[in-house]
Amino acid sequence: MFVNILVLVSLLAVLAYARATSFLYNRFAIGELSLDGMAWVNPHGLLSMGYDVRQNMENMGHAFHPKPVQFKNSPNRSVSSFSATFVFAIRPRDRTLSGHGIVFVVTPQRGLPGSLPSQYLGMFNKTNNGNATNHVFGVEFDTTQGSEFQDIDSNHVGINLNGLKSAMSAPAGYYADGGKFKNLTLISGKAMQAWVDYDGTEKKINVTLAPIKVQKPDTPLLSLTRDLTSVINEDMYVGFSSSAGWVQTSYYVLGWSFRVNGKAEALALSRLPKLPQIGKKDMSKVLTIGLPWVVLFLISILILSVIYVMRRKRKFAEVLEDWERDYGPHRFKYKDLYIATKGFREQELLGTGGFGRVYRGNLPTSNIEIAVKRVSHESRQGMREFIAEIISIGRLRHRNIVSLLGYCRRKGELLLVYDYMSNGSLDKYLYNQPKITLNWRQRFRVIKGVASGLLYLHEGWEQVVIHRDIKASNILLDADLNGRLGDFGLARLYNHGADPQTTHVACGRRPIQNRDAEDMILVDWVFSCWDRGAILEARDPKLGAEFVEEEMELVLKLGLMCSHPEPLMRPSIRQVLHYLEGDIPMPELSSIGSRLTFGHHEGFDDLAMSPSSMEKAFQQSSSVVESLLSGGR
Repeated sequence: MFVNILVLVSLLAVLAYARATSFLYNRFAIGELSLDGMAWVNPHGLLSMGYDVRQNMENMGHAFHPKPVQFKNSPNRSVSSFSATFVFAIRPRDRTLSGHGIVFVVTPQRGLPGSLPSQYLGMFNKTNNGNATNHVFGVEFDTTQGSEFQDIDSNHVGINLNGLKSAMSAPAGYYADGGKFKNLTLISGKAMQAWVDYDGTEKKINVTLAPIKVQKPDTPLLSLTRDLTSVINEDMYVGFSSSAGWVQTSYYVLGWSFRVNGKAEALALSRLPKLPQIGKKDMSKVLTIGLPWVVLFLISILILSVIYVMRRKRKFAEVLEDWERDYGPHRFKYKDLYIATKGFREQELLGTGGFGRVYRGNLPTSNIEIAVKRVSHESRQGMREFIAEIISIGRLRHRNIVSLLGYCRRKGELLLVYDYMSNGSLDKYLYNQPKITLNWRQRFRVIKGVASGLLYLHEGWEQVVIHRDIKASNILLDADLNGRLGDFGLARLYNHGADPQTTHVACGRRPIQNRDAEDMILVDWVFSCWDRGAILEARDPKLGAEFVEEEMELVLKLGLMCSHPEPLMRPSIRQVLHYLEGDIPMPELSSIGSRLTFGHHEGFDDLAMSPSSMEKAFQQSSSVVESLLSGGR
């Protein structure tokens, strides 16, 4: 009995730890928040939710506290009181135009899947906007006027409940001493502090705004009496969503504090990170006093400068054809990539493989980490179609897909620019005696993440994307060891409803398991283990006994189902994800029988059907099959 009590107490302690009731960020550490889209944390602890790399391209970002917050003691109870305060700033490149704004949100899940940028603020889409089933509470700092949502102006603060039509809104500003209202310009680029308070007893929402050096005003900007019980669930995530739209806009959050059943702890303003400097620097005293000498000096080096510029232009010369001008937002300057990778020096080399080398870099204008793959493209055949498909794939946005940011062409090479994945590819954690062994929880999360990414490719985007090259070296791991699918060099695009007309593997080698000095196809070996009732013998021996048997058995059996020789017998990726999440039970495998043997299956012998435009572009220099990020197997 005493042991049972100890187990129960331990379980309750774990559950309590898994929920957050308060937190304080006077600055942010890399890896501390759950981020996606254009959200990132710079080395100084500043949360940035917008950047100026890809012009004229719609973008959005999300940043969430990683743990759920308990807002109710039970599902049917009222929402507890909660309080939040944060310091933010909005800086558009053009002070007369701006992106769409930033929102403090309380949502059932992180990342807001299915949301759209621009006027939807990265929160909703055309279908679910305004639905009561969203269970989303938000406070928007909106810098555009959307007529479809009845916005009052292009500089307002609003309280949103399950949609973008504000339940209450007011022009941005604050009530100073004496009750005098003072306007604030959200896109001024200056830091402002906001307070969001909900009284669970009085069912009242108060939103207050003020410049960073002004104490919290006594009179809130917005005060709305509304019971949030039907909006907020028992456990929710809190964070921020932003949308840059077509205008280059930077959104910053300097600090953030939150508490349930109490007042949020005050931010230590002196400890907050600094915003990037803007504005012109003071004119140098040297130029003021010695202007005549400066003029003479400039004249004396004019000829040398012209020679230097001419040489530099030749050094950074690019291949740019007329049809590529339409792809401006996706095309990087070679000069920027050269600087980012420190001249493609060996110390920045991540790997070599296939027909290219992969380098790590930091973009000079935004300090964003990138991976740059240099690929030979001596063949011009199919290049226009190849670039078009790169641009299409570059618009994919999902937390489990490595973002292809764009490209650059120079002389005889093509440079592809990706998000940098700090933990490299999955294969280095599985093969050849890795230094770090992924535990079962991490592996299972990677499996579900890749399945989620594939569901997005097959059903969630405007076109159907067939990857055709899924292997461990093409699965990249981010800073939190989340799996992301990369290398779309062999992908094909189809319209929804079209028949892809292929079930073939486009490249690679048979997965081989070496046991007792005898090669055996891995699928056949797993099948043999299942056939004799010992499927768990197929597990990775490096895991030892540290795994969940039910999950391990599910994954191994699901692998057999997905490897079925008959395509119609394989589950769809939506079914796969349902099985992995435990939403539906997986069917028995007894009907598969001995047909599930891959010793001579055509899917591995006939390596490809007709080549796509991507393959044609490189048919004279073999292919770009190898991983664009990991540098090969």
